[in-house]
Amino acid sequence: MEKKETADKFHMLWHFMRGSRHLFLIGILSTVAVTLLDMLSPQIMRASIDSVLGNSALPPTTAKLLETIGGREYLRAHLWCPALAVLAIAGIAAVFRYIAAVSNAQAAETLVKTMRDDLFGHIQHLPFSWHMKNQTGDMIQRCTSDVDTTKQFISEQLVNVFHIVLLLVLSLAFMFSMNGKLAMVAVVTFPVIIAFSAVFHSRIGRLFTICDENEGVLSTLAQENLTGVRVVRAFGREAYEKDRFEKQNNKYTDAWMKLCMLLAKFWATGDALSGLQIMLMVVLGSVLCVNGSLSSGELIAFISYNSMLVWPVRNLGRMISDMSKTGVSLERIYYIMSSPVEEDKPDALTPPLDGDIRFEHVSFGYDSASVLHDVSFTIPGHTTFGILGGTGSGKTTLMYLLNRLYDLPPGQGSITIGGVPVEKIRLDWLRSHIGMVLQEPFLFSRTIGGNIGITNDDLPQNELHRAARIACLEDTVLAFEKGYHTVVGERGITLSGGQKQRVAIARMLTQKSPVMVFDDSLSAVDNETDAKIREGLRKGLGDATVVLISHRITTLMHADRILVLDKGRVSQMGTHDELVSVPGIYRDIYNLQLKNEREADPS
Repeated sequence: MEKKETADKFHMLWHFMRGSRHLFLIGILSTVAVTLLDMLSPQIMRASIDSVLGNSALPPTTAKLLETIGGREYLRAHLWCPALAVLAIAGIAAVFRYIAAVSNAQAAETLVKTMRDDLFGHIQHLPFSWHMKNQTGDMIQRCTSDVDTTKQFISEQLVNVFHIVLLLVLSLAFMFSMNGKLAMVAVVTFPVIIAFSAVFHSRIGRLFTICDENEGVLSTLAQENLTGVRVVRAFGREAYEKDRFEKQNNKYTDAWMKLCMLLAKFWATGDALSGLQIMLMVVLGSVLCVNGSLSSGELIAFISYNSMLVWPVRNLGRMISDMSKTGVSLERIYYIMSSPVEEDKPDALTPPLDGDIRFEHVSFGYDSASVLHDVSFTIPGHTTFGILGGTGSGKTTLMYLLNRLYDLPPGQGSITIGGVPVEKIRLDWLRSHIGMVLQEPFLFSRTIGGNIGITNDDLPQNELHRAARIACLEDTVLAFEKGYHTVVGERGITLSGGQKQRVAIARMLTQKSPVMVFDDSLSAVDNETDAKIREGLRKGLGDATVVLISHRITTLMHADRILVLDKGRVSQMGTHDELVSVPGIYRDIYNLQLKNEREADPS
């Protein structure tokens, strides 16, 4: 199972790289070219010192090449030629380094864009129940910080893998060809550095997981406080929320401090090992050079190759530590991408949704909490149906099940529209034909007109104004200086509760859905406005099937049928006149509200 999950993560990463693979390939090939060119310069310096300035024999091929330009004596008289060759190689290598850097940067940004696009698209299609179980701040952190961590590892280390491996192979090959004993001094410290890095790998991974989780909690706190700033101010909880944030921030900082301390020990130990290796190389190389076992040119070439190797070998350790952090980030990203999205059945239908809505023996609960118990009723098509019930009685849950924000588990009853089970209806078709206005509507940070017409990019202005008039919103909007072009704050914070509800009603009306659900959507408006909106709805909804969920009897009393829920069970059903004529919850609430209205208006 663990191997399969690891393979799935690599497959996910490979999929993310679909638009950047060719750029990474260019970067890798350019880096290979740089590595090969870097290998030539030490050999030119070695040959210049030992065979041009000295009298060591040159390889036959090199000797023939020198003869074509005047031989050894010519080079002794023109030492600028080897220097020019080194400069030429460095110049060509610089061009390839530039190509590698540019292509790698383009690949990295393409990768991160693809990752964010895929993550956002996937999250958009995850079930409503998944969103209820996961904190928004943590998900934002996964889509930003964890994506950046993954991008940095891929862009900085992927190309380096090929560079380091090729550099190790070629450098060690040249070093062993010159002097095996001195080459062993360079080699013997490599396994020590790599082994010591592997020991730190798991510890770094655990601490980074803690840091990442604490950052998610901190992001959630900040996000909640920024969006709920009005509530915080209203209750004077600034000091409490500040202390709460600082406590979590201290916890997050402490976690990072522990990680930084571990990384400091890791890098300091690695630097000490690398410094020891360089010291041994210089000392033993000098001894061998004095003894005649190694030429001056070979010693310089050895030191050059060793200098090339020190950082890559140290970088192997860094790659291992970064791999720990990236593994955690990939795990967190994989959690999102592996979460199953909502999917239609292969034979999903797109039937007309203006027929009767039927709930038959429906039972449902959230996790272990049961909400609905054997609920059965029918909403005839083209009628107005009211639902009354106390808090937690399951009124809103019925509508969530109707448009499949939650799926009804097998064996827990059935819900049909026009005789077609809702689970057999294509999701986008179902939801686009069931308009919903929630008690706490969500408005986006855009204009009032933009919020009303959000379901239709090509909505004519006369349709937008008509919807606003039915929702008793137009006079309010025109009172603003910029009218429909007035920008509302985040979540509509610059509008009152009643204004937000009326914007949401107007938005839903523009859909012209055959089924319209008003879930306690008039709770924040006064009775007079409530009556005007209900009158406007009766005239403007045509033959739509309307579901009114409310605590107000005045909102429901003109409905064709009214359902009364009590603790998730059907308590009563009938017309207003029928329900007030018999003892029960409905008549009790009616009498209580009627009494309150008379007391509020004694005239």
